[in-house]
Amino acid sequence: MKCSYACGSDDHLLSRRRFLGGLAAGVGVASQFGFSKFVQPSIATELQNQAKQILVIWLAGGASQLETWDPKPGTETGGPFRSIDTSVPGTRISELLPKTARLMHHISLVRGINTKENDHAKGQYMMHTGRPEMPGVAHPHFGSMAAKYLGSEANPLPGYIHITPGGGGRTGTESAYLGPKYAALYLGNGQPPSHTTRPGLVDEKGETLRHDLRRRMNDRFASRRRTAETEAYTTTYEQALQLMTRREVFDVTKESVQDQERYGNHDFGRHCLLARRLLESGVTYVQVSHSNYDTHNENFTFHLEQVGEFDQGYSNLIDDLAARGLLKHTLVVVMSEFGRTPQINYLYGRDHWGTAWSIALAGCGIKSGIVHGRTNAKGTEVTDGEVNAGHLYHTYLRAVGLNPTEDLDVDGRIIQLGDPAGAAIKELLA
Repeated sequence: MKCSYACGSDDHLLSRRRFLGGLAAGVGVASQFGFSKFVQPSIATELQNQAKQILVIWLAGGASQLETWDPKPGTETGGPFRSIDTSVPGTRISELLPKTARLMHHISLVRGINTKENDHAKGQYMMHTGRPEMPGVAHPHFGSMAAKYLGSEANPLPGYIHITPGGGGRTGTESAYLGPKYAALYLGNGQPPSHTTRPGLVDEKGETLRHDLRRRMNDRFASRRRTAETEAYTTTYEQALQLMTRREVFDVTKESVQDQERYGNHDFGRHCLLARRLLESGVTYVQVSHSNYDTHNENFTFHLEQVGEFDQGYSNLIDDLAARGLLKHTLVVVMSEFGRTPQINYLYGRDHWGTAWSIALAGCGIKSGIVHGRTNAKGTEVTDGEVNAGHLYHTYLRAVGLNPTEDLDVDGRIIQLGDPAGAAIKELLA
């Protein structure tokens, strides 16, 4: 779906590919790596006893840092909105986030990001992998890494679930060399996965016999012709079969009317409530996308409405995760592919800006209530604590107990878990 205010990039077109087709596509080399090698020794035992989880809120298209985390009121670049106090003395955020402001003691901000990248696709890749995109080289997204190294084989739910506002998502290539088993399951518009109900003309006994026959035939074929493609198809069928036993997890109407109203009568609120259900059910990595922030015109009108939705859904999610004890072992990241220009264009919009922008972090492994980095009075450059996507990615991995400096052997090629040029932001780590 194209938005009239957006730049027209193909990255704003939402794919209609669904789970079964998407998961089998983009087949990579399904190398088998050990889990403990990539875990910091001091917390390996703790990880076994209490699983780490990750929630990413993806503000698609590039949210404005000036209308969210780093306002500059009263300046020529600041726009019409004020800043407000938060529950952390001295930390102020946009007045468009009043509910979040009351929970700022759970949240930390990174205000000194400079990725030097203004392209949607390259920015998305960089923020999800911690590396710049290069021709002929594919690295797993954060969700696939989490599903592989933090997930449990015993959990019938996928390790990586992405809730999108449209009809679908990408095609499974985000898992790269980890293989399709660790690709994302997309829930288009938050709906349950397709093909997870038994056909009405097939009873339970008949369904069991069908799958027994399929498995025998698969095993016979694989004994002579096992390939990454055959593994992909097998994984797809088995995962769909497991999902059928937990389909109710995806139904937010199971939640109380009060909770549904509290999260908001809009898609993002419903998707945040679904994210809470998935995390409570043990899903390792959940990503929720919010609609297109690519505001090349009417930036302020859009953010007034859209950030209001975000504020309601996000604040209730943070509040509930904290109250239910989930925030202690769930890393929560709010990010985009870049920010928006301090300069306001002639259409009252802001353009792509990877030079000085912000994200928010909370939960597992992250110190709360701090601000790392600073931009100048007009928000045009980072003046202190500059970091890039590699630093952020190392920080995420360290926060959940993974060691970003460990090596993977991918068909004889050594690849480090995190970008070798990056390093964790120590000031943020608890």
